[in-house]
Amino acid sequence: MTPVELAEVLGEPPVPEGTWEREAVYVSAVALRRNISAESLAEQVGELDGVSEVEVLGPGFLRIVVSVPGELVEGVEPVEIPEPSWADFPRTWENPGFVVRYGHVRACAALRWARELGVPSEGFRGELLDGPHDRRVLRVLAELPGRMVSREPGWETYLVRLALAYHDAHERAPAVPVGDEPPGPVHTARVRLADAVRSVLPGPERL
Repeated sequence: MTPVELAEVLGEPPVPEGTWEREAVYVSAVALRRNISAESLAEQVGELDGVSEVEVLGPGFLRIVVSVPGELVEGVEPVEIPEPSWADFPRTWENPGFVVRYGHVRACAALRWARELGVPSEGFRGELLDGPHDRRVLRVLAELPGRMVSREPGWETYLVRLALAYHDAHERAPAVPVGDEPPGPVHTARVRLADAVRSVLPGPERL
């Protein structure tokens, strides 16, 4: 279940809530804004595959829990986000431009290494993106549909947050086998996650 699929029922993208460390939660106030029955809308959402829980909170608010948050990467398409006017140098972690561009470079590298090491491109299983580092990246990616339709998307802060989450995942939950480890389904899933990040973060393929 992706935020795009939820938006098709809700009429607008839901907003991710919390850290997603334990469960992937979205909230929506669309019933309040559209002056429709939250209970009726909750029933429709609850019938969707991949929604494990729907709760009505107060007048018109829905709390939605999805069972496989990793599925959202299949709904991430390349986006044209205006790159803020960050300086190229210094190339240190204090420079947000470097943080974001290096995130794109690392995601591109993960895709190249995956091809060289024989990580299967088919057989994506979103449920394997269940580690804490994978989930942090997913949590930030889940904001993308809502920001795309917002009048004030706040891209500068968003890109840095996504890049930092991906840097941690790249180092601690690698998309390619380490040492004598054979490539497996978890690597396929993480390569797909890297590709989603690559499609959002602006930057060159190499620095």
